Amino acid sequence: MQEFFAMTGPTTRADKKIAAGICAILLGALGIHKFILGYTTEGLIMLLVSVLTCGLGAWVMGVIGMVEGIIYLTKSDDEFVNTYIAHKKGWF
Repeated sequence: MQEFFAMTGPTTRADKKIAAGICAILLGALGIHKFILGYTTEGLIMLLVSVLTCGLGAWVMGVIGMVEGIIYLTKSDDEFVNTYIAHKKGWF
């Protein structure tokens, strides 16, 4: 029973890494991965650039999201936590 609760507990940092990485690759232009990590300002910048430029800036934001997603997924869990959760590095 305790094993069940351990598996369904609060989201772990590794889960955030995977969710942010996949969202960055698939939805990078919208900045969803930034909101997952708690970077509201950076997420709004990406979202507004994509929307206010009628999609023209979405290409640039999409490339940035793809690069960030690859970086997130290739870092070890400890590196990810130190860089993006503990030290709050907003870009790349």
